[in-house]
Amino acid sequence: MTTPRTPAPAPAETPPGVSVHPGADRRLATEHWLLSTLPTSQARAKARCQWSEHGLAMLPLGGLMSAVRIPAAMVQALARKTSLPATDTFLAHALKGGPVICAMHGGRRYYVLVPGRVPQTRHDLVAQWARQDIECLGRGAYLGVPPPDQDHYAPATQASYWSVPMESAGALCLPRTVAQFISAGGHALGQPGVESGA
Repeated sequence: MTTPRTPAPAPAETPPGVSVHPGADRRLATEHWLLSTLPTSQARAKARCQWSEHGLAMLPLGGLMSAVRIPAAMVQALARKTSLPATDTFLAHALKGGPVICAMHGGRRYYVLVPGRVPQTRHDLVAQWARQDIECLGRGAYLGVPPPDQDHYAPATQASYWSVPMESAGALCLPRTVAQFISAGGHALGQPGVESGA
């Protein structure tokens, strides 16, 4: 005796003008965008191997993206939390979903990804940040970047991970948002004096 089959549900229709990008597609697009910072297909293949073998690839800064290194003490002072998941959630909200890498080796540090031009166009702001042990890394610098799907802390490896994953290819933190975050962080640590304008 056979049981009747239940018909498969009809596929959901997407309203006109709405793009659907499954998570795997977004991660793949992000991976391609990150690797496009490298000049040759050979360099990109090497970076993919580094991701696979070490969970980290060294990517050049100052072209498509730069990075602002923020000490964990400032992030924790603003978040009022020390656990990694709670801090990650706070960062996602405070930086409006902009991407952040948490590096664990040698002490926790946060790298906020910003447009590549920031070190050149925001000289005064970058100089103010330096007084708070915040460094803006641009042309000539490299950053250890985890693969796009490495988005949680693994205690066994203590590998760097995406504290706030990149939402889509090229979606970076707005300089003004980062400046406001750092200004608030300075006040939280009792170090006022960094302007929040960008």
